Amino acid sequence: MNKKTRNLISIRDITRKDLEEMLALGQRIMECPGEYKDVCRGKKLATLFFESSTRTRLSFEAAMIELGGNVLGFSSADSSSAAKGESVSDTVRTVSFYADIIAMRHPKEGAPKAACTRTEVPVINAGDGGHFHPTQTLTDLLTIKTEKGRLGSMVIGLCGDLCFGRTVHSLIEAMSEYPGNEFILISPEELRAPDYIRMILDKSGCSWREVRKMEEVMEDLDVLYMTRVQRERFFNEEDYARLKDTYILDAEKLIPAKPDLCIMHPLPRVNEISVVVDDDPRACYFRQALCGKYIRMALIMTLLGLEKEMRR
Repeated sequence: MNKKTRNLISIRDITRKDLEEMLALGQRIMECPGEYKDVCRGKKLATLFFESSTRTRLSFEAAMIELGGNVLGFSSADSSSAAKGESVSDTVRTVSFYADIIAMRHPKEGAPKAACTRTEVPVINAGDGGHFHPTQTLTDLLTIKTEKGRLGSMVIGLCGDLCFGRTVHSLIEAMSEYPGNEFILISPEELRAPDYIRMILDKSGCSWREVRKMEEVMEDLDVLYMTRVQRERFFNEEDYARLKDTYILDAEKLIPAKPDLCIMHPLPRVNEISVVVDDDPRACYFRQALCGKYIRMALIMTLLGLEKEMRR
């Protein structure tokens, strides 16, 4: 973690050591949540969501409340002074006088990074356009660690929108640091992972390949990370309609899969996972959402320096 500013804008802001410590803290909180109920008493989290969200915003708010802190903020740009033309930097600078830590989502890539220059309180990137979503990555890592018991030596399939899917980009970047991981990128040609992601994989030395059908690789996978085709990232409705149902995971497609496959999804889902799969013990996506609350509790504590006080 950047020790000087203690912000989290990209998963690259976290060292391997920091990451391991945060995941361990998340697991401790998961096991004994009552021990952390007063850690943030007197502290305030501001949730500045210039783009709509359900799980991420409520997960941050639940995390702070369960740590004994308070929450203030807004859930859309329309309900903030941005609707009056105020700049993001002015909003963030003002809010920093009222809160101890800020979680910010914005449709414009780089907005949270720019916000860091205008405030002395920690800023957490809760998603910036198609760029980064580091707290979802932390959620995903805690889920994989909890479900599989490890973060290396796995075959990881990522399926759906690999072009605009910021959760996929950040997860690949994080998991490529662990030895023995192999990545299979499953997408239509129009939604292939961008060049910089393929460059990251090449640089990491990880084995990876691209396929068009999940059925081709299902039996090989230890983790299957499904994503929705995001309507909000398309410039026209025709392209979205043509691609939105490219991949639908159902019970039949899971027949050749391993009995301990970990099926993940950052949510919300639309049609890409049949509701029948929800009853399969390999479906981890709702447990994944719960992991999001615990890892955000660990992150808030870490950025505020409160994890050190718990060790005393």
